[in-house]
Amino acid sequence: MFSNIRSLIFKLDPETAHNLAIKSLKFNFVPKISNENKSDSLFKTKLFGKDIDNPIGLAAGFDKNAEVYNSLFKLGFGFVEVGTITPLKQYGNPKPRVFRLVDDEALINRLGFNNLGAENIIKKIRSNRPSGMLGINIGPNKDAEDRTSDYLKCFKIFNDVADYITINISSPNTENLRKLHDQVKLDKLLKSIEKEKEYLNINTPIVVKVSPDISDKEIDEISQVLLINKVEGVIISNTSDSTRENLINIQKHQKGGLSGKPIQTKSTLLIKKFYKLLKGKIKIIGVGGVDSGTSAYEKFLAGASYIQLYTGMVYRGPNIVSMIKKELREILLKDGVKNFSEIVGKKTNT
Repeated sequence: MFSNIRSLIFKLDPETAHNLAIKSLKFNFVPKISNENKSDSLFKTKLFGKDIDNPIGLAAGFDKNAEVYNSLFKLGFGFVEVGTITPLKQYGNPKPRVFRLVDDEALINRLGFNNLGAENIIKKIRSNRPSGMLGINIGPNKDAEDRTSDYLKCFKIFNDVADYITINISSPNTENLRKLHDQVKLDKLLKSIEKEKEYLNINTPIVVKVSPDISDKEIDEISQVLLINKVEGVIISNTSDSTRENLINIQKHQKGGLSGKPIQTKSTLLIKKFYKLLKGKIKIIGVGGVDSGTSAYEKFLAGASYIQLYTGMVYRGPNIVSMIKKELREILLKDGVKNFSEIVGKKTNT
C-alpha cells in the first residue's frame, strides 16, 4: 500500500509530510500492521535489563514531542526514542529545513531541536503511559549559556518516566554542540549527570549519542570516557555534516545532517571501531542506513546489539520492522543461530 501512495507523499514538502505522518499515527489513520512474529525467539532480547520483542528501535527525531510512541510500538518497534527535547520550547532553525534526496535514499535536515519543551512534553508522557520501552533524548537550548545545566534540567524532569536517557552531543544543527566530544568536556558532563543520579538515588541508564564525523583519535578518547563513567550505552551514530562526495541529488549541498543510505557504511565502520575498544562493556545501538534485513545484519556483525532507524521508514513505509524481521530471519536461519545476539561483533576483524 505504501508503495502506491509514496509518490503522492513525496510531492509534499518533507516537513509537511512528516507532520501528516504524526497526525495519522495520533488518530490511528494508518493500516494495521501485521505483527504475527512478535514472539519470535530469534529476535527476543533485553535492553538495559528489560525484555523487548526485537532489537529494532525508532531513532530520535521522528517523534520529537512524544506524541505517538504507543502507535509506533504497534508498528512493531522493539523500543522507541523520543526527542530531542530541550528544557524550554524552541522553534528551531528557519524553514525550509528538511530536504529529501530521493536518488540517494537520504534526508538532510537542519531542524535545530524544534520541540515543545520539557515541561509540556512530560505532561504528555504522564497522561499516556508507554506500552513499550521508551528512551528519551535530551539536549540544550540553542541560546543556553550553561549547556550542562540544560542537560541536568531535562534529566531531572524525565528520569522517572524514561527507560533510558540519551545525551545528545552530536547534532550538527546546534552550533558548537559537537565540541562536547572533547575528552575533558564529555567527562565533565557525564560526571555531572552521575552526581545528579546519586543525589536523586536513581538508576536510569545513560546513553551517549555520538557523531559519525569523528577521527580515530576521538573514537579512542570518547571510548575511554564512556568506560570510565560506566555509561550503559552508546548510539553510533547521529547524522553527518560531511559525506557528500558521492551524492547524486541536486540538494546535496544543503547545510545540515545527512541521514539514510549514504552513511550506512560510515556508521558500520564506526561501530566496528568502538566495539573493539568497548569490549562488550557498553552496549552499542547502531544507526545509519538501516532499511533492510541485510543492512541490519551488517550492523549486528559489526558489533551493534540493537539498531535504530528513521530515514529507512521514510523510504520503505510503516511496515519496515516486519520487512526487516522477515529478511533478517532468512539470513539468521541460514547461519544456524537460535538468536540474533549470537552474531553480534562476529565481523570486527575486517
